[in-house]
Amino acid sequence: MIERTASCSCGQLTARCEGEPIRVVVCHCLACKQRSGSAFSWNARWPEGKVTVSGTAKDYVRVGDEGTPITYSFCPNCGVTVFYRTQGMQGTAIPIGAFGTTGAPQPSITVYVNRQEPWVDITADPLEVWS
Repeated sequence: MIERTASCSCGQLTARCEGEPIRVVVCHCLACKQRSGSAFSWNARWPEGKVTVSGTAKDYVRVGDEGTPITYSFCPNCGVTVFYRTQGMQGTAIPIGAFGTTGAPQPSITVYVNRQEPWVDITADPLEVWS
């Protein structure tokens, strides 16, 4: 079975993921751009019971564009978001960059493309595109 471990920059907070993710998404919403400090965020979601968290996390809750609360869990020492959970959505999401490796699964969905930077081109195949 495949295992991947995500961590914060200082290594205090980790999330060990078992198996393959159930969903891999690139998001171009303004909140994800702000959170990631990039032109988009790239996140994978694992089913309940397939993510084991170690260390101490601090949580921040924000309400998404559709009115759904999202709880971001980050390291209180270095500030890196290691995982998050969306109310009403199954599983735990991990920002792909937190794995600190190459060879991550390609996205199958890209969302908020109406806010995508004009120079970004997501070329995964197959790829669902949501405005």
